[in-house]
Amino acid sequence: MQFKKYGRLINIFLTFTENFLSSKKKNSEDMILLADSGSTKTQWCLIQEKTPIKEVFTNGINPFYQTEKEISEEIAQHLVPEIPVAEVLTVIFYGAGCAFPDKKEMVKHAIRNSFVHATIEVNNDLLAAARALFGKNAGISCILGTGSNSCLYDGEKIIENISPLGFILGDEGSGAAIGKKFIADLLKRQYPETLNNAFFKAYKITAAEIMEAVYKKPFPNRFLAQFTHFMHENQHEIHIREIVYHSFLEFFKRNIHQYDYKKHTVACMGSVAYYFEDILKQAATMSQIQLGTVIKGPMSGLIEYHTS
Repeated sequence: MQFKKYGRLINIFLTFTENFLSSKKKNSEDMILLADSGSTKTQWCLIQEKTPIKEVFTNGINPFYQTEKEISEEIAQHLVPEIPVAEVLTVIFYGAGCAFPDKKEMVKHAIRNSFVHATIEVNNDLLAAARALFGKNAGISCILGTGSNSCLYDGEKIIENISPLGFILGDEGSGAAIGKKFIADLLKRQYPETLNNAFFKAYKITAAEIMEAVYKKPFPNRFLAQFTHFMHENQHEIHIREIVYHSFLEFFKRNIHQYDYKKHTVACMGSVAYYFEDILKQAATMSQIQLGTVIKGPMSGLIEYHTS
């Protein structure tokens, strides 16, 4: 009798333990970490059972400008302390500069240093934009943020991409390209003195410090893109509107016109597109482009895409 009694207790204990561990496993398997990374910042969203439960921001991650060690340290120092790393079994990372296989592997290895047991998927930020803007539908997806990019998306995958070439050779319409034109004209005294004075008062920076930041310090694209904040606040100035407008025209001509743009809606994502939307619409009309959705970031669309 004693044996049967203890046997029943053991069975109850084992059943409870099995159910508890099964529940823990299910919760862990449901925990997904989504990342959207540009050159300036990375937005991380922790999702459990199709519901976002925490959001964390770190510095931008771009394998063209950072080493694997630098990326790994950024994640370890600024992300890991904020989330339950051991419970994350899937990491889906979308990032600028992640279009090439070797760059994807670099980022994957850097993530794996912190998420040892997780399944890690790395895609480029262009696919993030396409999925956020169009879901399962076809269209021409654009990014206009610190950098710029575009693609023709068939509802599942990217089927054509005009290379953006970076902010020195391309990136038309981006914050870096617009900021570069603005700063170049500013230092060559192409603006009214009142605008020049307002800029230097706002940023408390010298021409020499600007030159050093552009030519000697890391991330000159981030440095130049930051000045779009000032441009947005002063977009009533005709000189600023002209720069932004012609940059968008250049983006459409050198990129979007290379696709079969008359058959597809063009949608845009990124802070530059979002904050200069009225100028973007004018440039799209002039370029005979059907402009659709304009959003600031892809995270809400990506959450829907990956949990639907």
